Amino acid sequence: MNKATSKAERTKNFIIESTAEIFNKKGFAGTSLSDLTEATGLTKGSIYGNFENKEEVALAVFDYNYARIAKLTIEQVEKAATYHDKLMVYAKVYKNITRSPINRGGCPILNTAIEADDTNGLLKERAAKAVLKWQNSLNRLIEQGIKAGEFREDVDVKQTAVSIIALIEGGVMIARITNDHTSMDNVVKTIELLIKQIQK
Repeated sequence: MNKATSKAERTKNFIIESTAEIFNKKGFAGTSLSDLTEATGLTKGSIYGNFENKEEVALAVFDYNYARIAKLTIEQVEKAATYHDKLMVYAKVYKNITRSPINRGGCPILNTAIEADDTNGLLKERAAKAVLKWQNSLNRLIEQGIKAGEFREDVDVKQTAVSIIALIEGGVMIARITNDHTSMDNVVKTIELLIKQIQK
């Protein structure tokens, strides 16, 4: 890698990291060019010298925000001893997201899906891929739990995985719009019950 490429990559990463919270809180439509220049201290020319347009920045930011949560989740899943505990990691991580500094505007999947549903095909596609990746991860954990003898063999894997995701995202949404984080406590308890139902 030459110095020019290295500098360009560093600048791109700086723009992404500096605007990540803004996009996650204000959304694609709500984030203005002045927001980007103010957050980065760069000129419009510098930003668009590294990204083709605002949408390209937003896509890169979504990937960055999602990767932060995914990394945290994977690390905790790997540490968990049982498949019950591995599934519960997802509920606990997202519960903490609604309360802690890692929040940075909430869940990027939920925020992007709601805003981009009918307005931005590329962002909607990015959010959809993230949900499907999440579902596949849960599917694998449930299937491994079945093979390990921890979960019942007649478990509907897809239904369980989708239900966990729906509960988590619904809880995050309710916590955010009501400013009542206890809703996530109830969601975690419900997911716990759901997982207990599939155990042997």
